[in-house]
Amino acid sequence: MTHKYDFLVIGSGIAGMSFALKVARKGVKVALICKTVLPEANTALAQGGVASVTNLEVDCFEKHIDDTMIAGDQLSTPSSVEKVVKGAPDQIQQLLDWGVDFDRKNDGSFDLHREGGHSEFRILHHADNTGFEIQESLIERVRESPYIDIFENHFAIEIITQHHLGKIVTRRTKDITCFGAYILDCNTSSVDTFLSKVTVMATGGVGAVYTTTTNPLVATGDGIAMVYRAKGTVKDMEFIQFHPTALYHPGDRPSFLITEAMRGYGAVLRNLAGEEFMHKYDPRLSLAPRDIVARAIDSEMKQTGADHVYLDVTHKDPEETKHHFPNIYAKCLSLGIDITRDYIPVAPAAHYLCGGIAVDTDGQSSIQRLYAIGECSCTGLHGGNRLASNSLIEAVVYADAAAKHATQAIEHYDLRTDVPQWDDSGTRHPEEMVLITQSIKEVNQIMSTYVGIVRSNLRLDRAWNRLDILYEETEELFKCSKASRDICELRNIINVGYLIMRQAKERKESRGLHYTIDYPPEQKNVVKG
Repeated sequence: MTHKYDFLVIGSGIAGMSFALKVARKGVKVALICKTVLPEANTALAQGGVASVTNLEVDCFEKHIDDTMIAGDQLSTPSSVEKVVKGAPDQIQQLLDWGVDFDRKNDGSFDLHREGGHSEFRILHHADNTGFEIQESLIERVRESPYIDIFENHFAIEIITQHHLGKIVTRRTKDITCFGAYILDCNTSSVDTFLSKVTVMATGGVGAVYTTTTNPLVATGDGIAMVYRAKGTVKDMEFIQFHPTALYHPGDRPSFLITEAMRGYGAVLRNLAGEEFMHKYDPRLSLAPRDIVARAIDSEMKQTGADHVYLDVTHKDPEETKHHFPNIYAKCLSLGIDITRDYIPVAPAAHYLCGGIAVDTDGQSSIQRLYAIGECSCTGLHGGNRLASNSLIEAVVYADAAAKHATQAIEHYDLRTDVPQWDDSGTRHPEEMVLITQSIKEVNQIMSTYVGIVRSNLRLDRAWNRLDILYEETEELFKCSKASRDICELRNIINVGYLIMRQAKERKESRGLHYTIDYPPEQKNVVKG
């Protein structure tokens, strides 16, 4: 079946839904592709909040810009940082207009939190489930729109380019163009052709590539893998942010996140002996940027052979703690941990990708008529390390920029109609699911063991060799298999794992989230270009 749209939006988190709402209008057809169902997006798991300068009595854009550049280890693109920071207040107002409810004080002003790396209190939040509040508000608006067609349980397999029209496309090919995507209807197992004038990739992150992650398990890097296979530019994949404080509870996947706002509130990190340790690593103590805190915890765990450390908030007022962190309190209590009396066991977990599909200030990728927004994109904002709570605001600022640019550009585009249907002549093998499940576990183990918080040339070489074997096996299986979400996700996590590993090998220095024992910080050897 062939579907024809003006805008094809692949992904339904804050970035995808924001874009869809901004371009939807009479006479314009918008398709919103959702891999599972609308509530299941990484946005909904973002506890901390949204960073924006709102209290001008103590805060200013320059402070937020400086904090972002410092956290990014001076690798952030200044124009992108300025764009997001200065564009944030308007997009906060947009979220309010869409019905998002941020916590306020009795006088009506925002109840601002402070998180690691921020010099001021500037985090807008809704208790400790801000992402869920945003996701629910946007879902309501999207479902109300008569101009947005929602396709739940639909999985994008490949974007359509000249390659599918019989033309040879290489990474040196100029003006590669996207004409839509082949999308699997998981309800019927059929592959439909979605033709569009503009396609938007908003598929989120890559956390499910690792064994331990705070991301929903749908975060398999699908958009990044599709764009890479289509010869698009992908960059900075080595910068994987591990959240320092995921709740340690063996068997949980994804791991429950203990928001950084809790450390901003006054929680203290302790080792298993109950001793504070952050003073050994950074003068900012528990409020140091995430990469420093994650490596500190990793170091403490390795020194003692422990599988976790503790986060201590027992010295704070119990009722105030319950008020600020009701979901964390309830989750921990369900496991027999009363956070007002007991230490919280925590350990780092793969959390956020700072790299992704390279885009310009309008969200345009290197492929014509293809935009990328949200976590799957690399805008340059985060550089070597994301500043806490900058991601949600980046998503809406760039969704706005992409919507404005695409709305004007679309007037010059026509639908490509000579696109062949997907060749779905493969078969299903009885052992296919066993092979896929086992291969995914192998990728998770390889990435967690060799491409984790601390890396080395030897570890990366081992990852290369092992991923190469899995890549060859999976591509052979894909060629003779009927399209399924399982085989496609396996291809994607292998592609993404390879990109993370390869770009980590190419960076001959320790910088930001990429830390290698072969190039310690005091002996930096920067490779030009």
